[in-house]
Amino acid sequence: MEYRMTIIIPVFNEIDNLDRIFSTFTDYFSKSKTKSKVLFIDDGSTDKSFDKIVEICTDNPDFEFLKFKENCGLSAAIKAGIDHIDTQLIGYIDADLQTTPYDFDILLEDIDNYQAVIGFRGKRKDTLNKKIQSLIANSIRRGLINDGITDTGCPLKVIHTESAKRIPFFKGMHRFIPALILLQDGKIKQIKVQHFERIAGQSKFNIFNRSFKALCDTFGYRWMRRRYINYTIEKSKIGS
Repeated sequence: MEYRMTIIIPVFNEIDNLDRIFSTFTDYFSKSKTKSKVLFIDDGSTDKSFDKIVEICTDNPDFEFLKFKENCGLSAAIKAGIDHIDTQLIGYIDADLQTTPYDFDILLEDIDNYQAVIGFRGKRKDTLNKKIQSLIANSIRRGLINDGITDTGCPLKVIHTESAKRIPFFKGMHRFIPALILLQDGKIKQIKVQHFERIAGQSKFNIFNRSFKALCDTFGYRWMRRRYINYTIEKSKIGS
């Protein structure tokens, strides 16, 4: 049975979460009707994360990895994953497991009718400070681009690989994945998913990269949206 979905998991100093990721996904793979695998993207970790990733991937064909030479950021990690995937579908989840892979099966129920099916966190289990940061960032984005997306920060997503490979990438693009798919005239469905407290490791986000950087990136997206090239080929004859 061929893999239908590759699930990207960016990793930056998440040594305390990797054993739980392995056990959780191993159980999920045994129960899911969709044949899937994990692709770890080690984003220049400085702890022992990569050593653990190598250990997990050894003799476990459902787990693969890419390793960056240095820290490049979340958007670069997602882009690298998309660039190297050859399955029909791409899944995305964060290494903190504040969302659960079991909810991928809920998203997959509708993926044949949409270019992407994305989660939104119904009951956030974050700290108050993190909730405020996300509220500010989401308010900025919605006010400036009005893309109709409830929770662009929810990491649980399933995307058709063909659509994902057409996304124009830039630093900060991870905040705009649904909006960038909409630029392709793609269809998106949003589904409520579970959310849990982070029980290991530390969040890599703060008020600066959630708000100030998000504001700068939003203006960049607005410029790109006005200049975006989208076309459909009706007929062609190339080659003999």
